[in-house]
Amino acid sequence: MVNRARVFRSLHHGRMPGDPLVLPGPWDAASARVFEEAGFPALATPSAGVAASLGYEDGETPADEMFAAVARIVRAVGVPVSADVEGGYGLPPGELVERLLETGAVGCNLEDSADGKLKDPHEHAEWLAAVRAAAGDGLFVNARIDTFLRGVADPARAIERAALYVAAGADCVYPIGAPADVLPLLRAGIQGPLNMVARPGEGPSPAELGALGATRITFGPGLQRRSVQALREIAARIAS
Repeated sequence: MVNRARVFRSLHHGRMPGDPLVLPGPWDAASARVFEEAGFPALATPSAGVAASLGYEDGETPADEMFAAVARIVRAVGVPVSADVEGGYGLPPGELVERLLETGAVGCNLEDSADGKLKDPHEHAEWLAAVRAAAGDGLFVNARIDTFLRGVADPARAIERAALYVAAGADCVYPIGAPADVLPLLRAGIQGPLNMVARPGEGPSPAELGALGATRITFGPGLQRRSVQALREIAARIAS
């Protein structure tokens, strides 16, 4: 049996500049199938996009509903799927890992802020280490770094957190909200894969972000929101 987590992990390594791993973010089974049919080798769910599809605001999806949504997406496709599970829903590391593995996900995003405030990076690194210990090589851990999101513009603070998280066993780090112009500095100071978000039609393209140092590209809820806008335009036309 193929170890999907190992396959997913391998997609992050040996990539050339300008050729990052592009992971569209499905919010339900139908969108996941569209992305798979387009030829993407793996997918990464966005918590905000899934929340919207379930009728919740970002950050308000009950854990049971999020895990159920991820499981439906995983069942719908044959490619590896990583899941954004926000801050872990207050679950102990072992239970969080168990529930993720039950969905069939091969990876996860884990945030380092809660209630709008940054967590202590050393305590968060210890928690990540416990997640890694529970998961073994069965999950690809993408450690989100929220410094830029929380108004800390100094790249050195993100680099410091990244070093702690990588030492704790994170496979990748994700300095969400980092401006593209600091990406080369982040790349120089961070070991291992680096996740950046792209916004279709706005800012640098995935290839441009890759050339600046990104290893992988995700889209947050951007694709889900674009699809809703397209549907809104269709609805307006047929209602007129």
